Amino acid sequence: MGSIIYKALIRSALAIAVIWFLSYYLTFQFRWIAGTAFFFLIVIYPFVVQYKKFQSENKEVVLDTICGNCRHFDESAVLCMKHDEHVRKDYIPCGGIHWEPF
Repeated sequence: MGSIIYKALIRSALAIAVIWFLSYYLTFQFRWIAGTAFFFLIVIYPFVVQYKKFQSENKEVVLDTICGNCRHFDESAVLCMKHDEHVRKDYIPCGGIHWEPF
C-alpha cells in the first residue's frame, strides 16, 4: 500500500509541474479543464486501479487465513503488527500461536 501512495505522490508532483508549465500556453478557461483532466488521468485513475489490484490480490489473505480475524492484523497493509511481518496465504508469521480474536 505504501508503494501505491508513494507513486501517486511522485506522479502528482510531476503532474503539477507539467500543468504549471503548460498554463502559460493555454487560455484561462481551458487551463482549469485541461489541468483537472490531466491530473485525473495521470494521478487519480492509476491510483484507483492500483488500489483495486492490491485489494483483489490480498482478498484471499484477509478472508481465508487465521490472521484475517486476529487483532494484530492490519488489513490495509496485510501486516502482522505484533511480529512486523507481511502475511501471505502460505505464511503466517506467528504460526497461529499469538492469534487473538477481535
